[in-house]
Amino acid sequence: MSATAALPAHAPARPAPAATPAVTAAELLDFALRTAADTATVAALPLDPYERTWIRLDGPGGSEAWLIGWPPGSGTGWHDHAESRGAFATARGSLTEHSLAARLPSEGWRSLELAPGVDRSRTLEAGTGRAFGKHHVHEVLNTSAEEHAVSVHVYHPPLPLIRRFSRNGPILALEQVERPEEWQ
Repeated sequence: MSATAALPAHAPARPAPAATPAVTAAELLDFALRTAADTATVAALPLDPYERTWIRLDGPGGSEAWLIGWPPGSGTGWHDHAESRGAFATARGSLTEHSLAARLPSEGWRSLELAPGVDRSRTLEAGTGRAFGKHHVHEVLNTSAEEHAVSVHVYHPPLPLIRRFSRNGPILALEQVERPEEWQ
């Protein structure tokens, strides 16, 4: 048969290539917690007194991971991780996460009025973490006035983009979309 000839109708179809299995939220959280407990890895992160610092790590199953240092009073602002699931764990200090218990549309809007009761807040002390799904909107803060915090963050699939939001009471507004080349 020539390279341009079609397969006969009775020929069995070739199986599709095996898809890479998705990394579960539990696996992401397990990686974040184990890495946060690795004192040598945590100690390798240089800390800046005024700005966040980070080191990229290899996460499980092709995921993207980061070791992040948080100076006192620093934070991320409101953002999401698009189509990526994720997890993070605090290695040192304490982090506060404010999040929304609402699924936002992935596109087609510039601002939304949030319903009452969607705000959630939690504090993650050293040795604790959490996993989250796609389109999880949150902000993470080191509320300490004196101590650095260090954490491990992991995303699968690797981050295609980050959407940044402003928040004024119940109004959440899309402000910026960042692509990987802007933070790597």
